[in-house]
Amino acid sequence: MEIVESLEEIPVQNPQVEDFSWADLTWTKFGTSEHHDQVALVPYARVDEFIIGECSNAECPTRFHIERGRKRSRGSLKEYKSDEYLEYRLYWCSFGPENYGEGGGVLPSRKYRLNTRNRAARPQSMRGCTCHFVVKRLYARPSLALLIYNERRHVNKAGFVCHGPLDRDAIGPGAKKIPYICNEIQQQTMSMIYLGIPEENVLEKHIEGIQRYCGSDATVDSLASQYVHKLGMIIKRSTHELDLDDQASIKIWAERNKKSIFFYQESSETDQFMLGIQTEWQLQQLVRFGHCSLVAADSTFGIKRLKYPLCTLLVFDSRHHALPVAWIISRSYLKSDVEKWMKILLQRAQSVEPGFKINGFIIDDAATETDPIRDTFCCPILFSLWRVRRSWLRNVVKKCDSIEVQRDLFKCLGELVYSIWDGVDTTKALEKLTQDFVDQTAFMQYFTSTWLPKIGMWLSTMKSLPLASQEACGAIEAYHIKLKVKLFDDTHLGALQRVDWLVHKLTTELHSSYWLDRYADESDSFQNVKEEYIASTSWYRAMEIPDSAVTLDENNILLAKVQSQRDSDVTRVVWNPGSEFAFCDCTWSLQGNLCKHIIKVNTMCENREGYGDSMSLRSFKEKLRNIKMKPMDDSIALDLSMALTLQMFDQIKQLVRLSGTNDISNIVNDLPVKWGCKKGRTTIGIPASIAAFTKKRSQKRKR
Repeated sequence: MEIVESLEEIPVQNPQVEDFSWADLTWTKFGTSEHHDQVALVPYARVDEFIIGECSNAECPTRFHIERGRKRSRGSLKEYKSDEYLEYRLYWCSFGPENYGEGGGVLPSRKYRLNTRNRAARPQSMRGCTCHFVVKRLYARPSLALLIYNERRHVNKAGFVCHGPLDRDAIGPGAKKIPYICNEIQQQTMSMIYLGIPEENVLEKHIEGIQRYCGSDATVDSLASQYVHKLGMIIKRSTHELDLDDQASIKIWAERNKKSIFFYQESSETDQFMLGIQTEWQLQQLVRFGHCSLVAADSTFGIKRLKYPLCTLLVFDSRHHALPVAWIISRSYLKSDVEKWMKILLQRAQSVEPGFKINGFIIDDAATETDPIRDTFCCPILFSLWRVRRSWLRNVVKKCDSIEVQRDLFKCLGELVYSIWDGVDTTKALEKLTQDFVDQTAFMQYFTSTWLPKIGMWLSTMKSLPLASQEACGAIEAYHIKLKVKLFDDTHLGALQRVDWLVHKLTTELHSSYWLDRYADESDSFQNVKEEYIASTSWYRAMEIPDSAVTLDENNILLAKVQSQRDSDVTRVVWNPGSEFAFCDCTWSLQGNLCKHIIKVNTMCENREGYGDSMSLRSFKEKLRNIKMKPMDDSIALDLSMALTLQMFDQIKQLVRLSGTNDISNIVNDLPVKWGCKKGRTTIGIPASIAAFTKKRSQKRKR
C-alpha cells in the first residue's frame, strides 16, 4: 500500500449501509515514510453511525468512550495544514485503557474529568484494552471527518484478547451452573472440531463425556450445546496471524503459550531463531513411551519450502507407531545450539520422571551432530535409512521411464550401500553405477549434483552406526507423510514462509489428530479413527497379508509375487526381495514409500536359503564382530568385553523368557531377592514422595 502525503488524494467514502464499521471502509496510509497512520475520510454527519458499527463487532462487542477531546473555533488559525482539526476526539474501548484484572496495572490519576456515560458497567470489567481511534473534524473542510485507527485489535498490552467471545479467561455470571468439563473432554471436543468433524457429532460425544460427571439433564444438554457452538466459533475465527510481522506474531504466541514452549530464542546478530514446542500431553507421552526406550528424529522437514526447517522428536507408542513429542523450529544445526534445547528437554522430562532416560536415539541425517546426543542422553545412536531410500526411489521413478531400468537402477543403488560390509571399494561401486546407467542422464545428473559430493559421509555414517529396523523406518516415514499432507495443502501455500502459520498448524490440527488417535485406541471409541490409526503404517498393513498370498520362486530369487487382498485378480511383483532396496510395482511404492508388499516379502525371506540378511541385521553382526576382534588375549579389555557380553546375554535371555511365558509368577519366583540396607528396607518400592511424607510424620516433635 502506497503512502499518501496529501488529504486531497484520499477519496471521501459514504457506505450505503446504515451502520458501518472498519471493514466497510478502504483505509489509506497517510503521512510520511517515517510516520504514517491508517486513515479514511467520511462525512462528519455519519461519525456516530461508524461508532455504532464498531461497537457491534461480533468478535469483541463493546462501547467506545471519549478518552480525550479538544476543540478550536473557526477563524482561530491563520495558517493551517490540510489535516488540522476543528474538533479532535480520541475514542477508546470501554474495556480500557486501565486494567483492573489480575496482574493488571492502573493508569495514574487523571487531571481531567471523564465522560462516564458510555463507560463499561463496572470498574472490574476494565481489562486494559488498547483498541482506540481518533476522529478529526477537519478545519479546512468541516463537513468531513478524518478517521485515524491507531489500534484496531481488542487486545491488552501483552497482545492477548481481553474481552469478548475470543477471550479465553472470560466467565459470566452463570459460571457456577456450567457442568464440569475436564481437560480430557475439552481436548476431545477441540480435536474433533479441528479435524472438521460435523458439529452434531461433536456435540453428541461432548454430552456423552460430561454425563459421566453430571448425569443426563436438559439444562446440561443446553449448556453443552452452547459450549460446543461457542468453542467452534472461537476455533473457526482464530488465526495464526497475530501480527502482520511474523517475528512479532510468534513473540505474541510465545507469551500466550509459555506452558507449551520448552525453548525460545529470538534471532539477533549473535543468535539464530530457535523455538522448541512441547505441550503437556506430549511431555506425558515422552515420559511414558520414551523412558528406557527409543527416540527418533525426523530432522529436516521442509528445508526447501518452509522459512525454517522443522525437526520432530518421535517416540514409538504401544503399537509401535511414531508419535511426535516435541517440535523444534530452527535453521541452526550447530553443536552448541542443539545442545541447548536437548538439555532443557531432558530436564523437563526428568522433572516429571526423575529417573528418565532413553536407550537409543535414531537419526536420519548423516550431517547430524552426534556429540550433543551422546553428551545429553548418554545412549547409543542408530541410523535410519528411510530418508535415503525414499529420496533415491522417488527420483528413480520420476527420472527413468522404463520400469525395467527403474528396478535395476534401484537394485544397483542398494548394492552401493551393501558394499560397505562386503569389502568392495566404494569408488569402484560408484564407477560401475555411472557406467552401467550412463544413458539415464536425468537421474545421473541429479545423483552427481546432489549425492556424489556427500555420498562418502553418508556411507561412513551407515557403517559406523547401527542401522534401525524396517519397522522403525516405516513408522517414521508414516509420520513424515502425514505431516506433509497436513502442512503442504494447496490452500496454505501462501503462508509457508510464516513461522506463526507453521506453529498454528502443528499445535492445532496435527496435535489434535494424534491426541484423538491415541484416545480412540485407548478408550476403544471412535472406531473409524481407531481403525485408520492402527492401519496407518506399512508394517501393520503387511502383517495383515497372509503367508499364503506370497509366492517365492526358488528357481528365481530375484522376484516375488504378492496377491492383493482386495482384488484376487491383482498380483504385485516385488523385485530384489529380502533387501531394503526391493522394488514393488504398486502405486504406493512408486510414490517413494516403503509399501506393505516389500515388508511382507522381506519378513518371509528371513532365514531362507538364498536370501541375504537385512541391512540392520548385517550392521548388528558387524558390530558384534568388531567387539570380538577388538581385545587382545589376556588383556583387561578382553575381561571387560566378556563381562559386558555376558550381562547383555542374561538380559536378552530374561526378555525372551518373559515374552514367551503365559504365567509371569514362575519368572518372579526365580528372580534373586534384592535386599536394601536396614535403614531403608521399609521404604523400598514406595515412591519417594510418599516415603518422605511417612518419614516426616514418624519423627517425634522436638521442642
